[in-house]
Amino acid sequence: MHSIRAVAINTIKQALRMKVAVVFTILLLVLLPVLGFTATGDETLKGRLQTFVSYALSLTSFLLCLLTIVVSIYTVTSDIDQRQIYTVITKPIRRYQLMLGKLLGVVVLDLVLLCLFSAIIYTITIYTPKLTKPSEEELIEANNGFFTARASLNVPVEDVTKEVTVRYNELSSKGALPADMPRDEIIAELTQQAQLARRAAGVGDPLLWEFKNVKPLAENLFVRFKYDVSVNPPDSQVWGRWFAGDYNFFKYGTQSKTPIYDEVHKHSVRDFHEIEIPAEVIPEDGHLAVAFVNDPRNSREVAIIFPPDGLEVLYKADSFTSNFLRIVLLILFRLIFLACLGILASSFLSFPVAILFCFVVFFTASFSGFVLESFDFLSENIGAVYSYSLRWVIKLLPEFDKYNPSKFLVPARLLTWSVLAKSALLMVFIKAFLILILSLIIFRYREIARITV
Repeated sequence: MHSIRAVAINTIKQALRMKVAVVFTILLLVLLPVLGFTATGDETLKGRLQTFVSYALSLTSFLLCLLTIVVSIYTVTSDIDQRQIYTVITKPIRRYQLMLGKLLGVVVLDLVLLCLFSAIIYTITIYTPKLTKPSEEELIEANNGFFTARASLNVPVEDVTKEVTVRYNELSSKGALPADMPRDEIIAELTQQAQLARRAAGVGDPLLWEFKNVKPLAENLFVRFKYDVSVNPPDSQVWGRWFAGDYNFFKYGTQSKTPIYDEVHKHSVRDFHEIEIPAEVIPEDGHLAVAFVNDPRNSREVAIIFPPDGLEVLYKADSFTSNFLRIVLLILFRLIFLACLGILASSFLSFPVAILFCFVVFFTASFSGFVLESFDFLSENIGAVYSYSLRWVIKLLPEFDKYNPSKFLVPARLLTWSVLAKSALLMVFIKAFLILILSLIIFRYREIARITV
């Protein structure tokens, strides 16, 4: 352990002497405060904070990822190229201790820099409302939509199998099934139509959604929704009457022990909106109902349709600070994986090739979701080759885009401990650990110098 610690300390000193490390550090120390004063967003306090945090987190994560790759590769390859490694491995230190020490040094450096820049981002974020002197409405909007960590309850996809089966048999008995369509495609189309009918409301028609285990930590919760319409109104806005309260009251007509929310709103179509509902409407068992009625003030031709992702209930489940700390850990997991990847590349590749290899892996992992979706639209022949080769390689990479820090912090979405633990398990304890083991094995049998007689 003493040998590993000594190598780690030497690695940190070596990294601090690198110009790229100094440049990246100074760059972030200058750019983060500048972003804090120049980011405006939509000119509101909430928009200003969201813009700053989005750019600041993305820039910090990106530059630290690049720095991790460069340092982890250079610290090994430079020792080999400059023959400094000869004076190390001839001492009573094993090769695996050398590599583990290098890795530990890079991770400790990452941890220190990440804590420093995260503290700067957090401080600027917390003090921005005090420096900008926003209005009372802007403060309330920022507290409800940014300085919080909101859990999301989505509407589950309804099972329409029985309805689709009945409809399919009815069409089959009448001989009305399309002759040129296979059965699976017909079933899929009928399922889509049935689910669409469950999400559509004509004028005066109601829709009811059920949510369980709603336990807000604040005085209010929010319904986030988006309308689509069958006929576009002249002003592109529609009226809707919203209800919220005890599910048993709406479903079975039982007496409600809590108040019932009942308000009429007018909103634009095809845009996301949020309505604020007092948390006192939630019953003790957390069994909440949200109902919607297509208001008669709309034209009779206007049917209101909710897209599959068109409605969710948001409520405060944790604080902004706790969520921010989990976001920092999420970035740290990414840096640990890249440090192990850099150690692997440096164990058998030269510095330029190792840098190229790691950059390709890093950028592919950053857009893995987009890459997978893009290849799914390839032609059948090319797609078959991809499915049995490149697809599995991409799936082995960590999904950086899926665990994007801005995806959680900017819209004030809760990053749960379970999601964080899953990320740590897949990214660090499985993928990074396997990469580290492979690098130790390769370096164990690598020929550092050839003896000639």
